[in-house]
This record gives sequence, structure tokens and C-alpha cells, in this order.
Amino acid sequence: MGIFVFLPLVLPLTAWPVARLAAHRLHPRTATRLLTCVAAVMAVCSTVCLALLMVVGTAQLPGNPLPDGWSDPEVRAAVPQDEIAGKAAIPALLTVVAACARTLWRHFTLRRRAHAALAGLPATQVAVLPDPQAYAYALPDGGRGRIVVSAALLDRLAPAERRALFAHERAHLTARHHRLLLTVRLAARANPFLRPLSSAVAYTAERWADEEAAARVGDRKVVARAIGKAALSAGGTREPLFAAFAAPGPLPRRVAALLAPPPSEQDRASAFTSVGLATWTAGFGTAASAMSSANSALTLAATLHAATPL
Repeated sequence: MGIFVFLPLVLPLTAWPVARLAAHRLHPRTATRLLTCVAAVMAVCSTVCLALLMVVGTAQLPGNPLPDGWSDPEVRAAVPQDEIAGKAAIPALLTVVAACARTLWRHFTLRRRAHAALAGLPATQVAVLPDPQAYAYALPDGGRGRIVVSAALLDRLAPAERRALFAHERAHLTARHHRLLLTVRLAARANPFLRPLSSAVAYTAERWADEEAAARVGDRKVVARAIGKAALSAGGTREPLFAAFAAPGPLPRRVAALLAPPPSEQDRASAFTSVGLATWTAGFGTAASAMSSANSALTLAATLHAATPL
């Protein structure tokens, strides 16, 4: 395996430039899909390499249930600094598994609580809760999903702004943004270097829904006003369960983007621009990460097969 087994652990650094530029230079739909794919692939590759290192490290521990041949010098020689890297990978991988499990548990717990809060209400796509707090979010339920909004927020919005709110949340449900957001959150737990991509996707998913709402309502200023009112009403203190109308984050940037002309629908950026160069760099890093993890897995598998007694 050599040094290739370590590359997927640090190659997410190559995606930092595109995480910074894509949110501003690409269409939100394109940026969301691109960053989610890059984060997912890199997270899987880094986790695979941690697992490979853990196999080498576990085989060195006394009393382990692995075949004795897996601790042979020929196997350890496949990993540089095997004694340090192999043993360090054990707590690292356990931490990754625990962090991802906690994220999944929290996601589905909040989802169950949200559905429980709607018990007894009519099975309509829009559920209005008599809550004095102002909020709105898209709640997936396996079908079309539901839009949950508080009566306090509806009271603060004009009719046109309400239409913008509902169009925004429907865009979240139609595009299944909850799956993309969960994917990048898990990726960030698997590799901390992917956290900038998770933050960027949280923003671009909201911008994607903003643009869909603006296209449906036909007035970008109405959507901008609705976002501003929702943010002021929420006070920035409530954390949304899922993709939300006034999610915490760079709200002034969302409003400014809506007051500007709509973004270009062009899906590909020229390689001679900063965002194009950043995209190609992230693509190269993703491909290199995939090849490195695949090469390491095949090499270690062949080495372990040769070291396993018949």
C-alpha cells in the first residue's frame, strides 16, 4: 500500500477551494450536487483506508481473533510506520463510527419527534402549528413530505410572501434536500477536512430553494422580503430540524443574491476561471482518493490472502 493508504485522509483538502467558490460562482443546484458527490466519495475513501489501517493495527494486538499470519512482517511492511499508524487508526475509526451513528440517531430522533408533533392534525401537505415561535421547515415522510409552519410566522407574512415560503419548502421536498444534507453531515463526521463542504451545501441547498421559489412566485424581491421577515421573526435562536426557510447561516448573502439577477443555468464552468480550476482540482482529488483507496484495498487483500495459512 505504501503512502497511498494515507492519501485519502488528506485529499479532501483539495476540495476546499471549490467549497468556497462554488457557492458564489455556480448555480446553487449545480453546486449542491457537485459538493455532495465530492464529499460522499472522499468520506467513503478515507473511511476505507482507516479500516485497512485498523486491520493492520489490530493484527498486532495480543489475543486478537485474526489469523496469526496477518501480523507477519510482510503484512506490516505494507504500511509505513505500521506500529504507529495501525494502532492510531483503531481509535480514529471507532470515533468515526460513533460520530456517524450519533448523527443518524439524532436525525431520525428529531424526525420522529417532528412527526409526533403533527399527530392529530389533518393529513395535508401543509401543517400549521399553533406555536408562538416563528419557523417553517420541510419534513420528509417517505412520500411527498409535509411543510410545517408555525402560525406565528404566517401572521407576519403577506399573502405573496406566504406563497414564496411554501414554494421554497416544496423545492426542498421535491429535490430531496434532506438526503443531501444528511450525506454531507455524515461525510464531515467521517473526515473533519470535509466540514467546509458540509457548510457550503447547507447554504447552497437553501439558495437552490430560494431560486426555485423566485421562479415560481415570479418576483425575487418578494422572496427576499419573506426570508428577511422570517429571519427577524425567528430571532436566530431556533435551530431547524431539516431544510428550513430561515435556517441559521449567511442570510444576508441569500437576500443579496435574490436582489441580484438570477444565476446562470450553465452547469459547467470553464477551466480557465477560478471556479473551473477549483472544480478540476476537486475532481482530481476525488479521483486520486478513489484510486488510492482501491489500490490499497486490493494490495492489502492480496497480502493478507498470501499470509493466511491454508
